[in-house]
Amino acid sequence: MSTVWKTFLLIFLLFMAVQVCQSNANDPVISFHTDLTKMSLEELMNLEITSASKKPQKRSAASAAVFVITQDDIRRSGVTSIPEALRMVPGLQVARIDANKWAISSRGFNERFANKLLVLMDGRTVYTPLFSGVYWDVQDTLLEDIERIEVIRGPGAALWGANAVNGVINIITKNAKDTQGGLLSTHVSTEENLSGGFRFGGKIDETTFYRVYTKYSNWDRFVNSSGWDAADEWDVARGGFRVDSELSESDTLTVQGDLYSGEVGTSYKHPYFEYPYAQVVNIDDTITGANLLSRWKREFSSTSNIALQLYYDWSKRALDIGGENRDIFDLDFQHHFAWGDRNDVVWGWGYRFTADHIDDTIVARLDPRSREDHLFNLFVQDDLMLWEDRLHLILGSKFEHNDYTGFEIQPNVRLLWTPHERHSLWTSVSRAVRTPSRAEHDLHLVPEVALPFDPRLPLPYPVFSEFIGNREYESENLLAYEIGYRWLVNDRFNIDVATFYNKYDRLHTAELGMLTLIPDPPPIHFSIPGSLFNKMDGETYGVEFVADWRLLPSWKLQFAYTYLQMQLHLAEDSTDVVFEQAEGESPHHQFSLRTAVDLVKNLELDIWLRHTDNLPAYAVPAYTTLDVRLGWKPHDNFELALGVQNAFDPRHREFGNTRIIRSLASEVERNIYLQATWRF
Repeated sequence: MSTVWKTFLLIFLLFMAVQVCQSNANDPVISFHTDLTKMSLEELMNLEITSASKKPQKRSAASAAVFVITQDDIRRSGVTSIPEALRMVPGLQVARIDANKWAISSRGFNERFANKLLVLMDGRTVYTPLFSGVYWDVQDTLLEDIERIEVIRGPGAALWGANAVNGVINIITKNAKDTQGGLLSTHVSTEENLSGGFRFGGKIDETTFYRVYTKYSNWDRFVNSSGWDAADEWDVARGGFRVDSELSESDTLTVQGDLYSGEVGTSYKHPYFEYPYAQVVNIDDTITGANLLSRWKREFSSTSNIALQLYYDWSKRALDIGGENRDIFDLDFQHHFAWGDRNDVVWGWGYRFTADHIDDTIVARLDPRSREDHLFNLFVQDDLMLWEDRLHLILGSKFEHNDYTGFEIQPNVRLLWTPHERHSLWTSVSRAVRTPSRAEHDLHLVPEVALPFDPRLPLPYPVFSEFIGNREYESENLLAYEIGYRWLVNDRFNIDVATFYNKYDRLHTAELGMLTLIPDPPPIHFSIPGSLFNKMDGETYGVEFVADWRLLPSWKLQFAYTYLQMQLHLAEDSTDVVFEQAEGESPHHQFSLRTAVDLVKNLELDIWLRHTDNLPAYAVPAYTTLDVRLGWKPHDNFELALGVQNAFDPRHREFGNTRIIRSLASEVERNIYLQATWRF
C-alpha cells in the first residue's frame, strides 16, 4: 500500500475522531488511569482472568501457570509494542531479531516463527497458517486500550486446540465503555523516529458505547555486527473501532475491527551460483491487512451463559519466499453452565476456513500456489468440586479435524488443592499436538550454498542444498507434566512457582538426500535435497519463579527467574544438521527485576533490570539490560515520561539469522525516549 494511501487513512480516521469529539464535547471525562500499583497483592491475585478455563475466574484459582500483564504494567514499562511488553513474563523467551522482527516462545523451541505458541487478540487467532507462527510486526493496537495480557505457560490445547502446545497469549482490550473521552499520545526517541496515537470514545445511547483510534509508528534502522546501518526500518499506520452494546439485561454485543498498512525493511541472503555464492538484497516488504469481529453473549444466570463469535481476517504481505494473500473465516460457539452442585461445565464447537494464494519468487515456490483448508473442532471441560472450596478436579479435551493430519485428540487432567485461602497447589497432565504448516507441507526452496567451491576440497563444483516440503509429515506430540504452587505470605509478599517436564515425540527434522551432480541448467553444481520428517524426540524441564513484594504502599518490587533445560535426540538414521540446534536457541537462565516507586504524588520512577543467558546455536553471548523511566503527571489527565532502554550497552545482539525466510539479524541499540499522553 502506498504512502499516499496510508496518509489518507490516517487523515480520514483522525477527521472522523475529531468530528465525534466535537459532537460529544459535553460528555464527562474519565479519570487518567486506574493505578494498579495501589492495589494490594491479594487484590492483584484475585484479578479476573478467562484464558485458563474459558470462563471468568480468579487468577489465584487457575490450575495453570498464569501471568497477567496489566495496563499499568504496560504504561510504567515505557514499551511501545506488544512483543516488548511480553519480556515481563517468566517462562517466555523474547528476542529481538532486528528492528521489526521478534522470536517469541514459551518453554523453548524459539525462532522467528515459533510454532508451539498460540496468540490471540480479543479471541481472534493471529498466527499464520503459512508457518504456524506469528508476524509480530502487525500484532499491534493502541497500547492504552489494552486491559490486560493473559499468558498461560504450558499446554492449552484442551481448550484452545492445536498449536497451543507450550503456551497461550491472550491480548484483551478494554470495553468501549471504559475508554470514554479522548486520548492523544506521542513518542519520540533515538530509535523510534516518531509514533503517536489518537483515540476517542463516546456513546450512542445509554447502553451502547464506541471508540475509534488511529496509530502510526516509524522505527529507525538498527545496526549490523560491524556497526553499519542495517536495512530494517519499520513504518506502519493502523486504525480501528470497537462498539459494545448491552442489548438487554442478559444480552451483550461487541463489534470491532482494525486495518493496517506499512513497510518493513529486511536484508535477505539470496543464493547465487557464482562466487561468492550468496548476495545480500535489501528489500522493503509491504504489509496490509484488516479484520472484523463480532461477539454476542447471553447470561442466563451467574453460572450459565452462551457466546457466539464470528470473525473475518484478511492479510497480504510480500516475503522473500513469495507474496502471501490470505483470508480467514472463523466461527466459535461456547456454552458454560453449572451441572448440579459440584460440576461446572464449559463446552463448545468451532469451524475455521482459510484460503491463500502464494506468489512464486526466484528463491521459493509452493505447490499448489493456492489452497483452501478447513478446521472443525469440539471441546468440553468439567470442573468437578471434590471438596468444597478445597479440592477441584478438572477434566477436558479438544477434538479436532484438519486437512493435514486428520483427527486429533488433546486431553488434559488438572487438580487444584487450596488447603488455605493463602495457599494453592495445582498439578496437571496434558497432551497437545502441533499440526503441520502450509510451508512444511508444500514449500520448495531453491538451492542455497552449503559448501562453496574450494580447489583444496575433493569436489570440483560448489554444493547447494534445497528444501522440499513433505506431504506425509505428521503432527508433533507433547505429553506435559506440571506442578505449581502459589503462596500469599502476607499482604505485602507473594510467591508463585511453576515446574514442568515435557516429553516431545515426532519433532521435525530436515533429512538430507543423496549428493547429485546437476549439469543442466548451468552452471554445473552438486545438489543435496532436504525434506522434513519426524525423526527427533526430546525432553524439556524447568522452573519459573515469581515473587511480588510491596515494600511500601508506594513501592512495588517484582522478581522473576526462569530455568530451562532442553535435551533433543535424533533417530539413528537421521541426517539432520539443522533442527537439532534448537537446544541452543533458547536461554537456560533468565531473570527480571522490576521496581515501581511513586516518589511523590505526581512523580514516578520505574527501573527494569533483565539478564538473558547465551544462545550457543547463534553464538549470541549473554547480555544484561537496564531500562529506567521517570514519569511526571503535572495534571490528572496529562503525563510526561522520560526514559532510557538498554542503558548498559550501546548495542547488543539477541538472536541469529532466520531459517527458511533467510533474513539477517541486526543488533538492538540503546534508546532514549520522551512520551506524552493527554486525556480529555
